[in-house]
Amino acid sequence: MCGICGWVDFERDLRQEQAVAQAMTDTMACRGPDDEGVWLAPHAAIGHRRLAVIDIEGGRQPMIADEDGQPIAVLTYSGEIYNFVELRAELTARGHRFRTQSDTEVLLRAYLEWGEGFAERLNGMFAFAIWDTRREELLLVRDRMGIKPLYYHPLPNGVLFGSEPKAILANPLIGPPTVDADGLRELIAFVKTPERAVYQGMYEVRPGHTVRVTREFLCRRPYWRLESHEHTDDLTTTVGTVRELLDDIVTRQLISDVPLCTLLSGGLDSSTITALAARGLEGLGAGKVRSFSVDFTGYSENFTPDEMRDTPDTPYVHDVVRHIGADHTDIVLDSADLMEPAVRAGVLRARDLPIGIGDMDTSLYLLFRAIRGHSTVALSGESADEVFGGYRWFFDPEAVSADTFPWLVAPGFGRFAGVGALLDDDIARKLDIPGYRADSYRQALDEVPRLPGEEGLERRMREISYLHLTRFVQILLDRKDRMSMAHGLEVRVPFCDHRLVEYVFNAPWAMKTFDGREKSLLRAAAADLLPPSVLGRRKSPYPSTQDPSYEEAVRAEVVRLLDGGDVAAAPLIDPDKVRAVLDRPEADGGPTGSRASLEGLLQFNAWLERYRVRVNI
Repeated sequence: MCGICGWVDFERDLRQEQAVAQAMTDTMACRGPDDEGVWLAPHAAIGHRRLAVIDIEGGRQPMIADEDGQPIAVLTYSGEIYNFVELRAELTARGHRFRTQSDTEVLLRAYLEWGEGFAERLNGMFAFAIWDTRREELLLVRDRMGIKPLYYHPLPNGVLFGSEPKAILANPLIGPPTVDADGLRELIAFVKTPERAVYQGMYEVRPGHTVRVTREFLCRRPYWRLESHEHTDDLTTTVGTVRELLDDIVTRQLISDVPLCTLLSGGLDSSTITALAARGLEGLGAGKVRSFSVDFTGYSENFTPDEMRDTPDTPYVHDVVRHIGADHTDIVLDSADLMEPAVRAGVLRARDLPIGIGDMDTSLYLLFRAIRGHSTVALSGESADEVFGGYRWFFDPEAVSADTFPWLVAPGFGRFAGVGALLDDDIARKLDIPGYRADSYRQALDEVPRLPGEEGLERRMREISYLHLTRFVQILLDRKDRMSMAHGLEVRVPFCDHRLVEYVFNAPWAMKTFDGREKSLLRAAAADLLPPSVLGRRKSPYPSTQDPSYEEAVRAEVVRLLDGGDVAAAPLIDPDKVRAVLDRPEADGGPTGSRASLEGLLQFNAWLERYRVRVNI
C-alpha cells in the first residue's frame, strides 16, 4: 500500500517542475513512510510514497520498464495484487524477465504484454497510474470494488492525479479549493454518487474503471461491472463454494513480508476472517494470529442497548480469542482521547473532507494508530454486510419498500443528518437534498442488472444489494482507507474479492436468508470455525461511545464556537437550529441523532477554516 500522485501536461516541460512534483508527493508521506521517488519527463511528473510490504528491497517506485536503455513505461502503484505469482509465471513463459520479487514489476510487465485490458486479469485492491512514454499516454486504473482511492483533476492540456485530494490540491494550478452546490450536496446527502469528489473540477476514478489521457482526449472505460446470472447451485453447493472461496481469498491475503494482524469486533464477519487467518498462519508455521479490537472505558459495564446495537463487542471478542487461540490486544479509549484536538485535526487531514461519523471516525483513527506500533498489515471484515445482506434494514419492511436508498430511512441510522440538519433554510432550499438523493437513487436503479422474469422480493433485494455494493460500501471503504493509511497501515478486505462478490450477488435472496436470519450463507460457511455465541449473535455495527462526558464535551465546544463570533460556517448555518439542538436533552438520538449534528458542525467548520474552502453556490 502506498501513496501515488502525478501531473501530465502536454504543453509544459515538467522537468522544470521538480519542486511542485515533490510537494505533491510529500502530501502522501502518511500513506508511504518507508521510501519515496519522483520521476520527471517532458510532459509527465510521477510521484510515489512507499509502504513496503512485499519485496522490501526490490519494489521501489516509480518503477520503470526499459527497452534499449530507454524508459518505455513508468508505474506508480498503491495496493496488492493477490494473484501476482500466477501472473508472473505466465509472463515468464511469454518471455518476460524479472529483476525483483515484487507484485509491482508483475503489474508493469502485464501492461506491456496485454495493454489496457490487463486490468481484467488482476485480483486485488489497487489504484495505479502508468505513463506510456512511447505513446505519451497516461492510464489510471482502480480496483473493481473501489477499495483503494484514486482522484483526478482534468486540466486544459493534461491532468493531475493522486491517492487523495490533498495531492492534487498541493499543485498551485488548482488555487484555493472550491466547492459548488453539487459538492455540498454530496457532502450532506450520504449517498456517495460515483465519480463525484466534492471539490469543484475533481473526480474519482470509478471502481472497475480506467481513465486514459492523451493529447486529444480523456476517456473513461469500465473493465468490470456487476452482472446478473441465473444461480444454478443448490444450497449445499452454494455454502461449500462460499467456504472454498473464503479459504482461498484469506490464504492469498496472508502473504506479507511485514507483521500482519486482524481487526476483531466479535461479530460474524471479522471473527470469520480471524479464524481463517489463524488456520492459514498455522498451516504456514507462522504462529498465532495477532488480533486487535477497540473498546471504551466502562463501555461493557455500562452498556445500554439501542436501535442498532443489542450488546457490547468485548465479551464476544474474548470468546473468539479463546476459541481460536489468538494473540489479542484490546485498545481501550476514553472521552479525553476522542476529544483530543490534535487527533480530531488528524482525522480531518486524513479525510480532506468533513464527511466523518463523529467519534466512530476518531476511535478508528486511534485504533489504527495503536495497531501500527505492532503491525503493518491488517485483515478486516469490511463489506460482508453488503455482500451477504447483513444490515438490519435489509429486513425492515419500511426500508425495503422505500422509494430511496434503504439506509436513509432505516431505524436508528436513518436519523443521521450531520451538519445538514443545521443548514440555513434558504441554503437548504437551494441545495434541495431530497431532490439530489432522488436523482442519485434513480441513476443507481437504472444501472441494476436484472434477470428476465425476476419479480417481487427477489427483484427488490437484488436492487438493494446493488445499491449497497456500489454506493454504501464506498462510504465505509473510504473511511477505512483514510483512517488506516493516515498511519501507514495497510488494511485488506477479503470480502471484497470480486469472485466472492459476483457469486453471492447472484445467489437468490431466499438462499441468503435460508435460516431466517441475516448472512445465512456466511454463517453456514463459518459454522465450524466460531464459538456458538458469535454464530448466534445479531448484527452489531462498529461501536460508538456512550460516555455522557463525551457528548458534554462536544456540546461545550459548540458553545465556545458560537460564542467566539468568528465562525467560518456562519453563512451556511442557522444558529437558532444549533441552539435548539443544544437545548435538547443529552443523548437525544445518540451518535446518529443530535450529537451527530453537533459533531458534524465542528468538523465542517474546521474544514472550511483549515482548507480555506471557497463555497460557490
